[in-house]
Amino acid sequence: MSEDPESVSADVPEASGVTPDRLLHTGASDTPSAEDVVLASGRDLTPETLEWARRKLADEGRSALDRQLP
Repeated sequence: MSEDPESVSADVPEASGVTPDRLLHTGASDTPSAEDVVLASGRDLTPETLEWARRKLADEGRSALDRQLP
């Protein structure tokens, strides 16, 4: 198996209307919501966890979400 992630889908013909892997992005330029932070942390959406996530976003900005992801 190749270490290049593009090699996995390079042999598959691109279907019409499907975005090729090389054009996909992680959304890193988007502003994450409190819900995004809670779900990335693996917690349930509750008023308490949403408030926790809002505080983290206020304190840490985008990195609050990035730190929850592997």
